[in-house]
Amino acid sequence: MKLFIEQLKPTIQTVFEHLHQHPEVSWKEYQTTAYIKQLLEEEGFNVQTFDDCTGLVVEIGSGNFCVGLRTDIDALWQEVDGQFKANHSCGHDSHMTMTIGAMLLLKKLNPQINGRIKFVFQPAEEKGTGALKLIEKHVVDDVDFLYGVHLRPIQELRDGEAAGAIYHGAAKFLEGEIIGEDAHGARPHLGQNAIEIGASLIQEMKSIHLDPMVPHTVKMTKFLAGGDTGNLIPGKASFSIDLRAQTNEVMDKLTEKVEKIADALANLYGVDIRLETKANVAAAQVNEEALSYMEKAIIESIGAEQLRKPIVSSGGEDFHFYTLKNPHLKATMLGLGCDLQPGLHHPQMTFNHDAIYAGIEILARTLLHTFAAYERGE
Repeated sequence: MKLFIEQLKPTIQTVFEHLHQHPEVSWKEYQTTAYIKQLLEEEGFNVQTFDDCTGLVVEIGSGNFCVGLRTDIDALWQEVDGQFKANHSCGHDSHMTMTIGAMLLLKKLNPQINGRIKFVFQPAEEKGTGALKLIEKHVVDDVDFLYGVHLRPIQELRDGEAAGAIYHGAAKFLEGEIIGEDAHGARPHLGQNAIEIGASLIQEMKSIHLDPMVPHTVKMTKFLAGGDTGNLIPGKASFSIDLRAQTNEVMDKLTEKVEKIADALANLYGVDIRLETKANVAAAQVNEEALSYMEKAIIESIGAEQLRKPIVSSGGEDFHFYTLKNPHLKATMLGLGCDLQPGLHHPQMTFNHDAIYAGIEILARTLLHTFAAYERGE
């Protein structure tokens, strides 16, 4: 397997460099989709695209049993060296490359599998809505096992290490509005002060108490009110709230608390407070069987001494919607160490690109181990 990977390295490097140099933001991954489609069709794969969104799916083999490998394809929009641009600072360029590499490796190996492998190139992970779109399209309805991969920062895994699962937490991002009446600074009783209401909202959210054994946080991350006129009391404001919880159950309770606080403050101050969910990702539900196949692949690929315990992260990943919405699905996500610094989503994020080849081998072996277990009737 390592010999075949060595033969594929020039192609894999070319693929990564292209994807890295042509990032596209969520739901606008048009050229990314077109590039991958052309590349895989030239390699002889049958590619399925969608009429109403970006992304693509490739299926090989035949039979009822199906194993999936999913990758995210979008980039972030952020300021890099003083200029706002699309930027692959979350490593999705490498995730795509590893998935394509695993496909090319399996093509060379030409294993005789009893079933199908479905490769899912999913848009809009950063928006938390891409997985839900593909779930609506029934992309994973017939999938029995689903695997994913994500680079890990150096604070979690060092270069050369890997974990068979990432226990991401649930995350939700709310945008809100306070809608009241402006007032003159000398006549505050004739309006509502949106800034004071926002301060009350922050204070009340600090008083939320849920199960202390489950990590969770809620905080305001943006608040805009007022203008250039210093003697005008603003009655309107816009704001954002970031919610995090390690389990989906606690996230539901946290969301309910925030909504009740907003309703209570709206009644108290006589204003309208509107909340809208802009992004929402589920907490991980890791399957032990899938984890065992992934860990076996890690040991065979990079050695038992490099295997680490599953990672627990407060970060979010919409990959976990697949298991939340499809309880039959057995899934886990590879955490790959690669000397990633300073951190995920940092505009200057860098990592050791050689880790891509280890990721390709681990993913390919995981798929094959899953089919081998199915053949044995496990």
